[in-house]
Amino acid sequence: MSRPESPFQTPGQRREERAAKRQAVLRAAVQMFNERGFHATSLEDVAASLGITKPTIYHYLGNKEQVLLECVTIGLEQLLEAAEIARREEGTGKDRLCSFLRRYAEINMDDFGRCVIRTGEETLSENGRKQFRGLKRKIDTALRELIDEAIADCTISTSDPKLLAFTLAGALNWPARWHEPGGARPASEIAEGMVDILAAGFAPRQAITPSIRRH
Repeated sequence: MSRPESPFQTPGQRREERAAKRQAVLRAAVQMFNERGFHATSLEDVAASLGITKPTIYHYLGNKEQVLLECVTIGLEQLLEAAEIARREEGTGKDRLCSFLRRYAEINMDDFGRCVIRTGEETLSENGRKQFRGLKRKIDTALRELIDEAIADCTISTSDPKLLAFTLAGALNWPARWHEPGGARPASEIAEGMVDILAAGFAPRQAITPSIRRH
């Protein structure tokens, strides 16, 4: 005899539902933070956009700074994951570096990556700043390691790896401020074009053989 279908959720289903609701709150919040700024966004605004109450947001995430920290943490963890994936790829050091840089730019044009770039440390509490800086240092380290690997196999050329890292990060952070989601060019195409331009700058210089004049 078959058992009647239970109208009650299993623990796994409850966890999935909670995770989905939490993600919906984060996505709504991060979009408002990016459009209006952290200080001009209230949790009431976020709640109203989802048809829920402010206490519901507290239940899933906590206060406004905790919501912001969660948003920037997601963006930073996406960047760290991109670096790990690039490190495992085959090819040259330059191939792996460029793979990471393309993904880096794409993430910075998406909601959570954009929030990382647009969030100033002064917005956060002391503990929040420590967490934010710690994750950013990990990304800086990952970028430097990929640069060092590409230098080691002679597939890129630079006399100043540290300056190269700052230059690459600075250039690829900027789309978070000027890129318009849903524009004519997809983020992946923009990222590829930018990395192609930057890669031309760190490509190994070819030795120039002087031409021989014929008399």
